[in-house]
Amino acid sequence: MAHHKSCIKRIKTSKLANQRNRAYRSEMRTEIRKLRDMQEPEAAQAQYKKVTSLLDRLVGKKILKLNAAANRKSALASHVAKLG
Repeated sequence: MAHHKSCIKRIKTSKLANQRNRAYRSEMRTEIRKLRDMQEPEAAQAQYKKVTSLLDRLVGKKILKLNAAANRKSALASHVAKLG
């Protein structure tokens, strides 16, 4: 157990950040899953735009690394291109 006040505060804030980051990652996975399940090209294109925006936001919040987001966007773009 931590003995310093700063350590105790750090533990509390890191737990909150962990919960927040988990929620963002869960949202990202859900949106990607929705996009992968779509069959309509127009709807998939709109969802792709939403997902790329979300990935860019997560990169800005340092929840996702830049190259990881780029790889996901590239894979999703090829998926959307195959639809229509």
